Amino acid sequence: MPKGTVQKPQAQAATQKSLVMSEKVGFDNEKYLKEQTSAILERVKKFDNKLYLEFGGKLIFDYHASRVLPGFDPNVKMRLLQKLKDKADIILCIYAGDIERRKMRADFGITYDVDALKLIDDLRDWNLDITAVIITRFDNQPAAKIFKNKLERRGIRVYTHSATKGYPTDVELIVSDEGYGANKYIKTENPLVIVTGPGPGSGKLATCLSQLYHEYKRGLKAGYAKFETFPIWNLPLKHPVNVAYEAATADLRDFNLIDPFHLDVYSKTTINYNRDVEIFPVLKRILEKITGTESMYKSPTDMGVNRAGFGIIRDEVVQEAAKQEVIRRYFRYTCEYAMGFVDKETVQRVELLMEELGLKSTDRMTVEPARKAAQQAQEKGKGNEGIFCGAAIELKNGTIVTGKNSPLMHAASSLILNAIKTLAGIPDKIHLLSPSILESIGNLKKTILRAKTVSLDLEETLIALSISAATNPTAQMVMEKLKELKNCKVHMTHIPTPGDEAGLRRLGVNLTSEPNFSTKSLFIT
Repeated sequence: MPKGTVQKPQAQAATQKSLVMSEKVGFDNEKYLKEQTSAILERVKKFDNKLYLEFGGKLIFDYHASRVLPGFDPNVKMRLLQKLKDKADIILCIYAGDIERRKMRADFGITYDVDALKLIDDLRDWNLDITAVIITRFDNQPAAKIFKNKLERRGIRVYTHSATKGYPTDVELIVSDEGYGANKYIKTENPLVIVTGPGPGSGKLATCLSQLYHEYKRGLKAGYAKFETFPIWNLPLKHPVNVAYEAATADLRDFNLIDPFHLDVYSKTTINYNRDVEIFPVLKRILEKITGTESMYKSPTDMGVNRAGFGIIRDEVVQEAAKQEVIRRYFRYTCEYAMGFVDKETVQRVELLMEELGLKSTDRMTVEPARKAAQQAQEKGKGNEGIFCGAAIELKNGTIVTGKNSPLMHAASSLILNAIKTLAGIPDKIHLLSPSILESIGNLKKTILRAKTVSLDLEETLIALSISAATNPTAQMVMEKLKELKNCKVHMTHIPTPGDEAGLRRLGVNLTSEPNFSTKSLFIT
């Protein structure tokens, strides 16, 4: 058995629970897809065969949903759009301020403007085309202007919308030619218009309402609705899935609450989140001003088209997965705080959510083994300068494998090599990487690239492994096991370097790390 492999004792109840949960799914995609499609088409019929549907959350690669609802296809919304492709136009919104300050999408480590470009490409891969891109709250920001030029020169229609005058209090001004009317009308052809964006605050709602204003001026009685996945309205307020949504939006200060309007009108308890509840009275007045009639919506919950709760088939599975997501968010925010991206209040908010669910950071099974591996590295390297790092991965069969850094490679590199050797049943004494290849890469880094260290990060290690596979049948066989690491939980005692983070992201693992830096250097390449 490779070094760093730990078989978890059968007596550990928490471990067994984790293993049992990992073998199950808690969400039925097909049921959800059928119900959600039907609900959307039913909503279209309630208006003059024209519905602007605001898509909340991620349109594609919704990894938060797939983590908290095991079995949820992160691309299920794209499958839904494919079913509706002959009936739908797609409008993509992006806030000019997010472009200007280079806001990041953490799942991919890319900025929102790059994510918008990626989304357009991804839609095309699914044979879906963007009707137009809207840059919202545009005020001639230099980066936003460059982004606009880039898209237009590639043949994509781009519109700019300025901040709506009078919003949110002066409804008379908002619903006028100086308010929504100041925005250029976007021509669409299909009865359903999907309005999406790379993240929250992208201006989706304002775009929907602006279009609604123009449609009514043209005599078309269009409608508005909201496609949301979280919070799930028909789950309890403190259900772990809904708490996980609060953890995911802790930096936005979002919180869930019982929809008071729905409770008052229907005497039924449903769950919504603060921003939708707070804006509902204003939004209702705006809709009534645009349409000239009383709104059919009596509550924020009424506006939503969300059948996710009906796709849950094993509540205990999704509860456990959601608890793990809360812990994951805690680690992420502590690291972002260390890097200066979020404030202390964000971290404290997630700590409170963990307390509510009775969770500790060590309830993630990979945390303590990773810390122990770092401690072992420190004991082995006693007297040497440097920072000692540990990492651990939980394989799908419940086995924990660890790795630690050394002069030759980073902890992430050691971890992944140990993990695939474990999966392939390769003894520790058999080397996967040729010493000559390691020496050649080390020489390149030291004498030519002038690197401060020759230790291989994960991206470099995977390249070295692929080169070794050309002459080493064992390395070739073990490489195939990399696919089996997807969705496995990984924990590191230090914030991964860019090369480690990129490699782990490409392998598709669910990573957490502690807010420690792997080097004393301030500039890391």
